[in-house]
Amino acid sequence: MDPHRPMALLGGLSAVEFMRRHWQKKPLLVRAACPDALPDVDRSRLFALAARDDVESRLVQRAAARWSVRPGPIARRALPTLATRAWTLLVQGVDLHDEQAHRLLRCFRFIPDARLDDVMCSYASDGGGVGPHVDSYDVFLLQTRGRRRWQIGRAAKARLHDDVPLKMLADFVPSEEWILEPGDMLYLPPGWGHDGVALDECITASIGFRAPSSRELAIDVAQRLAEAARDDAEPSVDGSRYRDVGAPVADRPARIPESLQRFATAALERLLADRIATSRALGEVLSEPKPGTWFERAEVSVVPASTIALDRRTRMLYDERFVFVNGEAYRAGGRDATLMRQLADRRRLAARSVASASVAARDLLAEWLSAGWCVAEPGDFEEETT
Repeated sequence: MDPHRPMALLGGLSAVEFMRRHWQKKPLLVRAACPDALPDVDRSRLFALAARDDVESRLVQRAAARWSVRPGPIARRALPTLATRAWTLLVQGVDLHDEQAHRLLRCFRFIPDARLDDVMCSYASDGGGVGPHVDSYDVFLLQTRGRRRWQIGRAAKARLHDDVPLKMLADFVPSEEWILEPGDMLYLPPGWGHDGVALDECITASIGFRAPSSRELAIDVAQRLAEAARDDAEPSVDGSRYRDVGAPVADRPARIPESLQRFATAALERLLADRIATSRALGEVLSEPKPGTWFERAEVSVVPASTIALDRRTRMLYDERFVFVNGEAYRAGGRDATLMRQLADRRRLAARSVASASVAARDLLAEWLSAGWCVAEPGDFEEETT
């Protein structure tokens, strides 16, 4: 993709212009951004997904000032009738279960894959919505069916209602309002309050990009570092264990010695100072599939002479030392590293490239095929030249 080429998806802005002017800064409304998006993701498709055990879904209903939320799975017979007003069905991770939704994400790959969360689809009857709220992540709200009125405004102080089962803003003051029709899209950075109300039966696709907090990310990375340190632990050698030769007699035996506190702090600092281990842990965390994701295994011993494509549920990232696939890290160097990075960036690897990989790389691809992380496609495809 040429990052300087104007994109209809972004209202004629290039990816470079959008990232400079709007990303994490200010909203953008685009009319006819993506006409005819997700033609097969209709209410029947969403109702069927919401009934599955492996799909995260919620039913939100409003009756006067009373709100209710029911978690999925939800059978079709348990949903309100189509004539009932003011109800919404939210289906998370539609891109993991529907190929059209997965292909839609290709339009947004000017944003790093490490930031991607999922495609959530919201079906709403007339008057349906989830109330005014604010997200901690970037989101593109793409209208695929029907009409929805959006009101937005900065949410400097996100005070929430304490009497509703939703994270609903108590002091929402909208500053702008639009009606979105099929194909229209609204981008909102974090911190912008928004309230979307269906004006008739409608479906909205929310393409979300996660922005983890420093605390959340630190906890996840620290847990990975601790697991790796535990797995790689070697028998103790002189100097690696705490020693207190010459320590005084303990007059307060329950008090933790300051020397032991310093020993523990220094050990933790050494663990965190390992930049390679930290980078590896970060890649493993960011490539971890969404909770509840499972893959269909297959018996594969030899990589076939065909294109290899990543399964739509697979998350694959890389840095200068490793490639990361579904929470696992693999050392990569030389031509094999180049090929693996191509697979991550293009989500497929041409048959001729597979054939040129080393034996070790082909063995690894065979493992991923067996795990269901990637699939063999018939024929070949035209690789981009860079």
